[in-house]
Amino acid sequence: MAHDHHHHHEHECCSHEHHHEHRHEHECCSHEHHHEHHYHHEHSLRRQLVLIIATTVLLIGAVIIEHQFALPTWQLLLVYLIPYLLIGHETLKEAAEGVAHGDAFNEHFLMSVATIGALCIGFLPGAETQFPEAVFVMLFFQVGELFEGYAEGQSRRSIAHLMDIRPDVAHVEISPSPSGGGEITAKSPNEVAVGSVIVIRPGERVPLDGVIIEGTSALNTVALTGESVPREVAVDDEVISGCVNISGVLRVRTTKTFGESTVSKIINLVENAAEHKSKSETFITRFARVYTPIVVFLAIALAILPPLYISLTTHLSPLTSFPTWLYRALLFLVVSCPCALVISVPLTFFGGIGGASRRGILIKGANYMDVLAKVDTVVFDKTGTLTHGQFAVEAVHPDQCDEHHLLHLAAHVEHFTTHPIGAALRDAFPDEATDGCCVSDVEETAGHGIRARVGDKVVAVGNTKMMDLVGAKWHTCEHDAGTIIHVAIDGVYAGHIVINDQLKADSQEAINELKELGVTKTVMLTGDRQEVAARVAQQLGIDDYHAELLPTEKVKFVGELENFAFVGDGINDAPVLARANVGIAMGGLGSDAAIEAADVVLMDDKPSKIATAIRIARQTIAIARQNIIFAIGVKVAVLVLAFFGIATMWLAVFADVGVTVLAVLNAMRALRTA
Repeated sequence: MAHDHHHHHEHECCSHEHHHEHRHEHECCSHEHHHEHHYHHEHSLRRQLVLIIATTVLLIGAVIIEHQFALPTWQLLLVYLIPYLLIGHETLKEAAEGVAHGDAFNEHFLMSVATIGALCIGFLPGAETQFPEAVFVMLFFQVGELFEGYAEGQSRRSIAHLMDIRPDVAHVEISPSPSGGGEITAKSPNEVAVGSVIVIRPGERVPLDGVIIEGTSALNTVALTGESVPREVAVDDEVISGCVNISGVLRVRTTKTFGESTVSKIINLVENAAEHKSKSETFITRFARVYTPIVVFLAIALAILPPLYISLTTHLSPLTSFPTWLYRALLFLVVSCPCALVISVPLTFFGGIGGASRRGILIKGANYMDVLAKVDTVVFDKTGTLTHGQFAVEAVHPDQCDEHHLLHLAAHVEHFTTHPIGAALRDAFPDEATDGCCVSDVEETAGHGIRARVGDKVVAVGNTKMMDLVGAKWHTCEHDAGTIIHVAIDGVYAGHIVINDQLKADSQEAINELKELGVTKTVMLTGDRQEVAARVAQQLGIDDYHAELLPTEKVKFVGELENFAFVGDGINDAPVLARANVGIAMGGLGSDAAIEAADVVLMDDKPSKIATAIRIARQTIAIARQNIIFAIGVKVAVLVLAFFGIATMWLAVFADVGVTVLAVLNAMRALRTA
C-alpha cells in the first residue's frame, strides 16, 4: 500500500532522470523495463500470500506450544517473535522509514506501536501476556495489504506503448545532389542533424519534422491530429513526425532535431502529465494522516493520565494501575487501527473496477473512481470518439444525370485508389465490380483527384483544382458540410458527392445520458475543419466546440478546466488524456498510446459507456462511504468500552475483524454494477 506508492513514485522519478540522461538507451529498454516492473509486482503479491499462509501456520503452532508447555515469558516471546517478524518485518521497516522521513503517522506506525506494545505488556508486573493478539493484528493488517496490492496491480501500466509512434529509423541521403539519387543510409532519428535530407517511402512513418524538397504524397495524420482525411502534401509543404506516408516517395529536408520533433514533444507531454498523477493519494492515506496522530496522542494520554489521577486521589503509586491503563491504551490503538477501512475501501473500489470491466469499461485505479464520480465537464475528441473515423457517402447532388449514375461513374474511377475517399465511394456503389463497365486510361494527379475513361466518357473525380484542370464550371454545396467530391463528365460539371465521417449510433445517447446524470458542460475538441466540427456539435447538442487544433493546443485548452473527463482515441489525444483529471480512451479502435495514457478505457468504443462509467463510480464511492461511516461508528463504540475496561484485546480484535467482514461483504455489492 504505502510502500507500493513509494516504490512506484521512486520508479517513475528514476526512469524520468534516466530518460534525460540516456534518452536513446532508455527508449530501447523502457519496454522491457515495463514488463520487468509488472513481473516484480506479481512476484511480490505471491510472496505476500506465502508469508500470510506461513505465519498462520506458525501462529497456530505457537498457540499450541504455549498451552502444552509452561514456558517462561521471555521464551514464549521468542516463540511468538518468529511469526511476528515473518509477517511484520515489512510493516516495521515502513514505520521506521516513515519516522526517518518525518512522515511518522501512517498506518504502519500505528500497527507497529500497538503490536510492539502488546508484545511488551506481559513483562509489566501483574499484567497478562498478549503475544497471540500481537501476531494476529499484524497478520490481519497484511491481509489488507494483500488486497490493496492486488487492486493496485490492476492500475496504471507504464506509457511504454507510446513507442509505437516513435519512428525507428530515418533513411538519410549522404552527399545529397539536387536531383536526388545520392547514397542512402539508415540512421536512428536522434542521430540526424538539422538540414539533412531524408527519404520517406510509402508505408513508412515520418521520422523528423521537415520540409518536402521533392515528391508528392498523402500523409495519414489521424494518429497525430485526429483529422480523418489524409493530408495531401507536395514540394515546400511541411511534414510532421509521427505521420504515415501513404502513396509517394518523399525527399524531406529536416528542420528540427529528434528531441525537438512533434513526436518527441507528444511523448514527453504524456510522460510528464502521467507524473502529475502518480502523486494522487487515496482517501485512506489522507484519512490516516489526520486520524493516526489523534489516536496515538489519545492512547498516550490514556496510558499516563488516569494512573496519575488515581495516584493523586488515592496516594497509591502510579505504577500499580499503570499496566491496566497501558493495556487499555494498547486496546485503544488496536481498535483504532483502520483495518476495516484499509481492507474494505480498496476492496469496494476493486469491486467497482471488476464490475465495470465486465461491462467493457477498464478503470485503471481506485483514485480515478473518485474523480469520475465528481466529473461535471466532459470533453470529447471528435474523430474516432463521437464519429467512426471512417468515411461514407452522405449525399449525392447531381447536376445533369441521376444520383445512381453519378455514384456509378465516381465509384468506377476511384476503383484502384487506396485513398479512404475512394473506399467510401466504392462502398456506396457495391455493384460496380459486376456491372461490366470498362475502365481505362486511369490517371491520378496528386492533390487533385483521378481521371479515367469509363466506357466512352472521360470522367474526372476530385477537388475544385481537378475541376479547374478539366475546365468544368463547379459550384459549392449549399446543403451539407463535409468533404465535397466533384465529378465532371467529358469536361462538363456533373454534380458532387458529399462524404463525411459518420456519427456513431450511440453518440447522441451518450450526450443525453451525461446531461441526465447532471454533467453541466460538454465540449468537443478536434483537429478537423471548422464547418465539420460545427455540424457535429449541432447534431449532437454539444455545448461548446473548438476546431482545427493541434495536440499541444488541446493540452493548453484543457489546462484551464477543472473536474473534467476527456474522451479520445488517437495518439494525438494521449497528452490530453494523461493531463485530464480523468482520461477516457476508446479501446476497440483506439491507438495503444491513447489506451496507455488514459485512466479509463472503453473496450467497445461506445461513447454511451461514459455515462455508465460515471454511474458505476458514483455507486462505488457511495458504498465506500457507508463502509467508512460504519467502521468508524463501531470503533468509537469499542473505544468507549475499552476506556471503561469492559473490552478485552480479543474483543477489540474481533470487533475489528467483524467490522471488516461486514464491510467486505458490503464492498462486494460494488461488483453488481448499476
